[in-house]
Amino acid sequence: MMIETSSEPLSLRWDGEELVDAVGGFRRWTPDGAEHSSGLRYPYEFDRAAHSPSGRWTAIYTERGTKALLLDGERIARELNRSYYQAEAYDYPIVLGTLPDGRDVLVHCPDEYNVLQIEDAATGERLTAAAREPRDFFHSRLAVSPDGRRLLSAGWVWSPVGLASAYELQEALTDSSVLDREGAPGNMALDAEVASACWLDTDRLVVAATAEDLGDGEERRALRTGELGVWSCAQGRWTHRSGGGDWGTVVPCGGSRVMSLYGHPRLVEATDGTVLAQWPDVAVSRRDGAYGVTHVPSPVTALHPDGTRLAVATHRGIAILEFPGLPQT
Repeated sequence: MMIETSSEPLSLRWDGEELVDAVGGFRRWTPDGAEHSSGLRYPYEFDRAAHSPSGRWTAIYTERGTKALLLDGERIARELNRSYYQAEAYDYPIVLGTLPDGRDVLVHCPDEYNVLQIEDAATGERLTAAAREPRDFFHSRLAVSPDGRRLLSAGWVWSPVGLASAYELQEALTDSSVLDREGAPGNMALDAEVASACWLDTDRLVVAATAEDLGDGEERRALRTGELGVWSCAQGRWTHRSGGGDWGTVVPCGGSRVMSLYGHPRLVEATDGTVLAQWPDVAVSRRDGAYGVTHVPSPVTALHPDGTRLAVATHRGIAILEFPGLPQT
């Protein structure tokens, strides 16, 4: 199904059976495909959004800029910033999550490119205010695990090379230095550059590798060029690895499935790399990694809460990709 839009959506979120574009002033599309404008505008070049699991909070930001707004509903709660350093070269690091105790938090890098901070979304209180000694890592493409216990950062280091790290959020609230290490629990074994990564569930990560070699390939436990890997934080190892070529941006789609967005969408079983369905007539960007001087915008998607369909923004409108006949796990 394709929904026609007056302009390409720059953000998407499901609100029941309706789709909402916060960057576009919270315009929405009803199930019949009709577009409804709220008349609300944020007069700045914001082009992406992050949403809290609770639905209360939204951060709209400039993907390759330094400015963002935290919104409580449609009301501006406060302005946000990140360091100017290389801001035009990589994606704004920002995510909203809910901790196990129910608090909505904002995780971003408001002061320095390599210093993650956790803030209470409602009050702005910084929960990681201790002195820090960060490593030289450009945090990007942040994601909080579904249970709110872990944080993923799929960023990069010089030369540049894309990497990924996972952190224990609960530990970071009592010891901020946890966020300055190479990632816990255990470092991911990588012999290839990270194109993208996402949470499958509360423990497992999916990591997509590019064609860029990082090593000599002699480490048999390492993720290699063009592979899709499933990493268990609890076990500290790859539980599955499979080949397949270009994965681009991976988006969780329920169970052990991800949508691979590179040229066109492909629904993939992450444990063995099997393509379950694909939509060659839906064009998406060929985007690898969080950085790049020539900016190719990251895809805009929204998974329906029931896990049966994914909304994907395109130049033509919004494609609703349905997953018929697939078991929900």
